[in-house]
Amino acid sequence: MKEIITENKLVELSYKVIDEKSGEVLTAVEYPIGYVHGTNSVLSAQVTVELEGKSAGDIIEVPIEGDTLYGPRDESLVFTDYIENVPEEYREIGTTIVMENDKGETKSFIVTRIDEKTLTVDGNNPLCGRSVIFRLEVLSVRDATEEEIEVGGSVVAGPDIGQAMLSIDKAKPTSH
Repeated sequence: MKEIITENKLVELSYKVIDEKSGEVLTAVEYPIGYVHGTNSVLSAQVTVELEGKSAGDIIEVPIEGDTLYGPRDESLVFTDYIENVPEEYREIGTTIVMENDKGETKSFIVTRIDEKTLTVDGNNPLCGRSVIFRLEVLSVRDATEEEIEVGGSVVAGPDIGQAMLSIDKAKPTSH
């Protein structure tokens, strides 16, 4: 019998965010993302409602307005400066720059435009002002452990470094 998504089930899924107008895939997450249904708010309520009752192999598409999730676009969060005022490591489109205000609050900005003289960063979420479709594929569903329920997702044990080193030592060729 297939497990279905209900409260306290560990759900693993992959997803894509698709621009509704152009059909362009804006973000794709191929590696499984795990969360405990009903205890973790990593996904929007609109998405979790659609996942309820689904099982492994199911694919859902949820249309979402970026402004609903992230608020309307704020042009005061867009800055252009002379490129020589920006450190070299930030001079690439798509680079994230974390900035801090006078109160010590941080905000992420993304480099969105570069020309010969200037560089522009944008502090708006890239989905602001866009209509998108979240396309999610349910990869697995099972009962969550108490520990997973407590943390709201998968609990993955770290690698056993000692065992890994032992395997490497055994694999080393010996020279005579």
